[in-house]
Amino acid sequence: MLRHLVTKIKATGPISVAEYMREVLTNPVTGYYVNNDMLGPDGDFITSPEISQVFGELLGVWCVSEWMGAGRPSSLQLVELGPGRGSLMNDILRVLGQLRSALGQTELSVHLVEVSPRLSQVQAQLLTGAQNQQADSEDQPVYRHGTSPAGLPVSWYRQLDDVPRGFSIFLAHEFFDALPVHKFQRTPRGWREVMVDVDPEDQLRFVIIPAPTLASSSLIQVDEKRDHVEVCPGGGVIVQRLSNRIAEDGGAALIADYGHDGTKTDTFRGFKGHRLHPVLEAPGSADLTADVDFSYLRKMAARRGVACLGPLPQRDFLRNMGVDTRMQVLLRSCEDPARRTQLIHSYDLLTSPDHMGLRFQFLCLLAQSRLAPAPPRPAPAPPRPAQGLKVDDKTPAPLPVAGFSELTFS
Repeated sequence: MLRHLVTKIKATGPISVAEYMREVLTNPVTGYYVNNDMLGPDGDFITSPEISQVFGELLGVWCVSEWMGAGRPSSLQLVELGPGRGSLMNDILRVLGQLRSALGQTELSVHLVEVSPRLSQVQAQLLTGAQNQQADSEDQPVYRHGTSPAGLPVSWYRQLDDVPRGFSIFLAHEFFDALPVHKFQRTPRGWREVMVDVDPEDQLRFVIIPAPTLASSSLIQVDEKRDHVEVCPGGGVIVQRLSNRIAEDGGAALIADYGHDGTKTDTFRGFKGHRLHPVLEAPGSADLTADVDFSYLRKMAARRGVACLGPLPQRDFLRNMGVDTRMQVLLRSCEDPARRTQLIHSYDLLTSPDHMGLRFQFLCLLAQSRLAPAPPRPAPAPPRPAQGLKVDDKTPAPLPVAGFSELTFS
């Protein structure tokens, strides 16, 4: 990868940080995501679904709540962007199996947008076992398809545009932070782009381009107050496409990621072996990421006429979805001291301000009609013992903004 980049830069000049990220992460021959299984304790980073099954369970409840709030459409597509090892979708499908009585005869299907052939194999093994196969031709939109143990069709795509239209719940967990960003620096002569060049010893380095670039002239907001800015135009395009689908076909999208609300500056970093890694060192051997600017995503979504809720810290979202109640149920039923310790530790990692509780943010995209005033709710039934995650005909209707207001369930 280093030889490839040095040759490229010497031939054409400095490249943008966005192009550098794109080459390092998704180059079809030597890209980091194409050739590595980077998740989990033996990888370079770990995600919330790998920490605790409760995370995926609560997102499964959120999916069902949004489907109920939309009037229980006859079909429901679960679409995940960048599904990692498939752990999140696996936990969601387990919850949907437990909530099957509430879903009735709804036609369910799973659609995964994944650029890594290696990760798609890992996902397929977890979600379908041996019940999957690759497409005969690489040109086909569905490059892998299979069937879950519950009989649900599961399909894999390389891009969002190939996913069939229809009522869909979109999930993007730690997806946007890996999309390429442009970096800009305010100078006495105006905004200039930070790019990647080579020094006389053929080592990579950052440089500030002296003249304006197309990106520096078009991507900076006119009211920008910061002196250093990272902009992810690809993320804006994807949010607009999600918004178009939600506005036209119905559904919702939940974006969960490291991020901020237009306040941070330089967040571009690398991870290798669960430790920070210099972003220009040994390209292709480490993950590259940048915090998501949720204020930018909101602006892009608003142009397509959908409602945006959040960003809301992960701690608040999970508590609104009932993580405390769920953990209490698990702890009461757990007799193994080691397992109890692990449950408490995972809860702390997910919700503590010192860990993921505040660093991760949740943004929800909804059709405008979903924010109509909810009808009066009936008086609550007398308290009964908690019995885990269950939904039946006696369950109160979900709140219009599940997860962004308190949602109680048994």
